[in-house]
Amino acid sequence: MKGTDQLPKSIRKAIRYIKQDAPEQKLLEIQGLVNKSIEERMAKSEVGCK
Repeated sequence: MKGTDQLPKSIRKAIRYIKQDAPEQKLLEIQGLVNKSIEERMAKSEVGCK
């Protein structure tokens, strides 16, 4: 992925973990958490803009 240098260190570490070490079961758990967090954040942004 281009531009990972511009992301926070914690995100870069998480991406590295996902690519290299995470077992499949953890991948599904991580995916759910990330998707839910993004959706919640986007919902807050939409409410704040109206």
